[in-house]
Amino acid sequence: MADKAKPMTKAQLIGELAEKLGATKKDVGNFFDTLSEIACRETKKKDEFTLPGFGKLVIAKRKARIGRNPATGEEIKIKAKTVVKFRVAKACKDAII
Repeated sequence: MADKAKPMTKAQLIGELAEKLGATKKDVGNFFDTLSEIACRETKKKDEFTLPGFGKLVIAKRKARIGRNPATGEEIKIKAKTVVKFRVAKACKDAII
């Protein structure tokens, strides 16, 4: 089994994009920070945010349920909660797989 390389860090991603786009690292970093801010705000306001060709952030509501403690086997109550999911766009999924 071949070792997988470590995931790209934010700094590495910013550096590569800055190089490919001919922009400064500071500008690309500001772009990412702004994109994150917009994505969070829109997801909170509209329950979803789409990044075309990449995917979608979606709010999902989980109902309360009975779970099991894996260590003891004891049944426990799990409260209802809201979570954020990321759904990969078909075009992105097809390009990866």
